[in-house]
Amino acid sequence: MRIGELAAAVGVTTRTVRHYHHLGLLPEPERLPNGYRDYTLRHAVVLARIRRLTELGVGLAEVRDVLADDAGKDLVEVLTELDEDLARQEAEIRGRRQRLRALLEAGAAGELPADGPLSPELAGLLAGLPDPGPSPMAAKDREMLALFETAADPEARARLLAALRGAFGAPDALTRAQEAYALLDALADAAADDPRVERAARALADCIPAEMLPSEGVDESDAFLRAFYADFAPAQAAAVRRALSMLTEERP
Repeated sequence: MRIGELAAAVGVTTRTVRHYHHLGLLPEPERLPNGYRDYTLRHAVVLARIRRLTELGVGLAEVRDVLADDAGKDLVEVLTELDEDLARQEAEIRGRRQRLRALLEAGAAGELPADGPLSPELAGLLAGLPDPGPSPMAAKDREMLALFETAADPEARARLLAALRGAFGAPDALTRAQEAYALLDALADAAADDPRVERAARALADCIPAEMLPSEGVDESDAFLRAFYADFAPAQAAAVRRALSMLTEERP
């Protein structure tokens, strides 16, 4: 058989056949005097097996193990690992669909936040608070919370949500947050040395749970933190920097 005939018989492309040759999965056949490859039924059998394995989701590295005479993994082991991986994917898909349904239900009820989608946990926390009003700083704060939650690893994410629950659960949480937002909004056009920076920093520090700070302290050279400060006006950045410094100094 020529390569095109082999590919057509098994239902793959000639490019796929050549790729399997390149990877060493499919043995090279003998060549005819004219230089053409001469494929046999054995090549078709091996190629069909490779196709069946890949259609199950077996990776090409595992296919090599299965096909090798001295296989590092036998077929049962490879398929067991594949089944376990698919089970994990199914669980992840179920979780994603649950989150999607929650977002769709919130959208149908007119409760989907403009800065969504947020995780159900964070959305639930924010939904339990009264509307902070049209404050630009309040909107930025929500964006930052969503960013931190998204970027955090699972352990840090759990700590963040726990800290927020504790902070939001305080009876005067909204009043203190609105005061801090107002003071920071007022610094939008101010210089970094504006005397109002200290008061705004104190108000902000009183709103931030100490648990949200890294255990090793704030690294001012961190690229992300520099980008974070750069997103604020000079006086606002100075207030945020001072608030973080206050929290570090006051940490037990």
